Amino acid sequence: MTANAPAGQAPQDDRGLPLRERKKLRTRRALVDTALELFTDRGFDETAIEDLVDEVEISRRTFFRYFPSKEAVAVAAEADLWDAYIAEFSRTDPQGPVVEALRAALTAAILGMDSGWDDRIVRTRMLISHVPVPLRDASTLLSINAQERLVAALETKLGIDGREDVRLRLLGEFAFGAYRCGAKNWAAGRGAGGGRGKWSRAILARRVEEAFDALPGALAMTV
Repeated sequence: MTANAPAGQAPQDDRGLPLRERKKLRTRRALVDTALELFTDRGFDETAIEDLVDEVEISRRTFFRYFPSKEAVAVAAEADLWDAYIAEFSRTDPQGPVVEALRAALTAAILGMDSGWDDRIVRTRMLISHVPVPLRDASTLLSINAQERLVAALETKLGIDGREDVRLRLLGEFAFGAYRCGAKNWAAGRGAGGGRGKWSRAILARRVEEAFDALPGALAMTV
C-alpha cells in the first residue's frame, strides 16, 4: 500500500482502519480527486501544487507527506491498483498453475477497488494520453516497480530465486503485459460487452481476462 496505509490493506477497504488512518486515506483520496479535476480542467502543466493544496485546504508540506510530485498524484489510481494487486496475491495460497493465481489476484484487485476508483482510473488514462511526457514515464516506472514487487512476492511464495530462474520474471512480464493489453482495449472501447458501463472496472477486468486467455495462443503462434 501507500506509506499512509497499513501494508497489505487494499485501498478500497477502510472500514476496519483506525480513525487516524481513515482520515489519512480520505485526505489522500481528496488530493487525487481534486488533482485529476484540476489537471483535466486547467491542464497538467498549468496547475501548480499550490493550486491543489489551496483547493483541498492543506499545506504544501502535508501534500508531500502523501506524494513526492505532481506526477505521482496524477497516476495515483494506478498505484492503488498495483498495491491492491500485490496485497491480494500475497494473501493467496497458489495451487496449480502460478499464472492462474496471478490472473485471479489481478481480477480480484480490479473488482475490489473502491467505488470512486472507476472514475479516477478513467481520468488518469485520459490525462496520460493528453500529457504523455512526463505522465507516461511516471506510469511506466510505476508498473515496472510494481512488477518487481510481484516477482519478489513470487520468490517468497515459491522459494525460488528469480535471478536464477527466469520463469519468475517471465511470469511478471506476462501478468503486467496482460493488464496493459487489456487496459488498452478497455480504454479504446474494443471487445464485447461495451455500451452502458463500458468504462467500469467490471469491463476492465473482462478485458484483462481476455488478454490472459490469449496468452497460450500467442505463445503457440507460428508464421
